Amino acid sequence: MELFPEAGLSRRYFSVTGRTALPHSDIRSYLWDMSYVPLSGLSLRDIEYVVAVDDLRNFSRAAERCGVSQAGLSEQVRKLEQLLDVTLFERSRRHVAPTPDGERLLALGREVLAAARNLLEVARAQTGPMEGPLRLGVIPTLGPYYIPGLLPRLREHYPSLSLRLRENMTDALVHALRNSELDVALMALPAPSDALECAPLFEEAFLAVFPSTHELAHKPKLSLSQLGRPDLLLLEDGHCLRDQALSICPTVPRQGEQRLASSLEMLWYMIGAGEGFSLIPQIALRNRADFEDLITVRTLPEPEARRTIGLTWRASDPRAPVFREFAAYLRSITPEHCHACS
Repeated sequence: MELFPEAGLSRRYFSVTGRTALPHSDIRSYLWDMSYVPLSGLSLRDIEYVVAVDDLRNFSRAAERCGVSQAGLSEQVRKLEQLLDVTLFERSRRHVAPTPDGERLLALGREVLAAARNLLEVARAQTGPMEGPLRLGVIPTLGPYYIPGLLPRLREHYPSLSLRLRENMTDALVHALRNSELDVALMALPAPSDALECAPLFEEAFLAVFPSTHELAHKPKLSLSQLGRPDLLLLEDGHCLRDQALSICPTVPRQGEQRLASSLEMLWYMIGAGEGFSLIPQIALRNRADFEDLITVRTLPEPEARRTIGLTWRASDPRAPVFREFAAYLRSITPEHCHACS
């Protein structure tokens, strides 16, 4: 970014606002006048609101993301537009899109939020390793089975740590990491972003889980080549476990009506009801005594029938050395029946 000498004023300001660049002799007086522009009406939270609207192109979903009512978010967006004297969005019942002026200002708003979050991250990095709040994301096919055993260990090892947990699918967690809405996330590797640093934690096997009456449940030998069948139950789009199952069983028919589950728990119920079979990560087999008479669990010999779980964070985060140490600790307490990564 080019700066005016002695002033620190970016040419970007003039390109966005449409103002004419001032001669060097007038810069000092112009900046002096700018110092009196009141900022009391400008809120980082309001900038978060308009960026959420731009991301989702929907006021209702933006309000849900921000944890406020739609009416409250709409009012704050309107007030920000009045403060800036710019209409940021074109609105209709079925359409929300930024205006040309809005696009330029929203780009600056994203930079402001990134700088503010970086300020917090640098400050947190100086308070001490693993102290204070840590925003931890986790995928739905891991969280309910891994987090309960993890929490007491973290409380003992990091007594000053305050976890803020968020469960979501991989793409949403990656988005939250890249936008500094999360500090770290637990997900299946590889992570779909070059902007993230990943530390492998452990590997776990996929097990084939059948209804007890299924024809494959009691085969003397079972291999992946036998699982490419229409009755292989999958999770809905967006779950990384679905993609992993399809990569392990590439011969699954893609045509016709496929039975899909919205969650791993529902997948269990569908198997127990006899609707089909599925591949289940080993960590999710704990405490399943209620299914004992309904299902049969089989191991698979192929080495590719497994997934790697890792800790991920922004590669640019100044706390990266602390997160690497955190990953090493998580690796040291790998769950039973899982294999710690080296």
